[in-house]
Amino acid sequence: MVKTNADTDTGGARLRRALRSDDASARLQAALTAGTAPDPGSVDVLVDRCAIEPDFYVRDMLTWALTRQDRERTLGAVLSQLDSEIGQARSQALHTLSKLGDPRAWPAITRELLRDDDTEVARAAWRVAAGLVPAGRESELAAMLATQFGRGDRETRRSLSRAFAVLGDPALPVVERAADGPDREVGAHALATLSIMADPEAGFDAAIAEADRIVALRAAPASAGIPDPAGLDAAILDAAAARG
Repeated sequence: MVKTNADTDTGGARLRRALRSDDASARLQAALTAGTAPDPGSVDVLVDRCAIEPDFYVRDMLTWALTRQDRERTLGAVLSQLDSEIGQARSQALHTLSKLGDPRAWPAITRELLRDDDTEVARAAWRVAAGLVPAGRESELAAMLATQFGRGDRETRRSLSRAFAVLGDPALPVVERAADGPDREVGAHALATLSIMADPEAGFDAAIAEADRIVALRAAPASAGIPDPAGLDAAILDAAAARG
């Protein structure tokens, strides 16, 4: 019988069998071994497994193993997953691209990925985009990311704020405009992001709590006897503008 499938390579076939084990520890060890002994036949097997692997730690080891393989082969295989219909395939591919840090991946980080309905995909896209954006295009990326203010739960919002912190000063005008906008959820998230940009080590929970308080004061009717809160958020804006 003639073997025509690339996966019939001894190393690739052995790795695929090991990654099908019911034991997560065995799969983890298989991925570790694949990264320790790079093999061109391992790349497609590792990428395929990323799309369906249920264990977080094994997935992370799969990504590590991919970073140890031939860069050209790996980059092509990982980029091909960005069009997958499987959300995990897209999110793990983006995670792997963030670890590879190869600027050639930048054109593949599309607006659709940045706004993906799958939250894990979007979060991974924000992270890799902030890390790979070419110099001079930070403001353009910030404008796209700003459409996601107010999205999701705490971890989702924290991820977006961290992406803006990576972008730094070029993103400040975009975030400040969002902070001054009429939408309360967007405004609070943007205000918290300004705090994170001013101090990346600051706790997100404290930043969002303060932002929520400021937004609530803004919305309070003047007849309630509550003073104009402009001075309250001015401090946040000034801190962000004076960062560094």
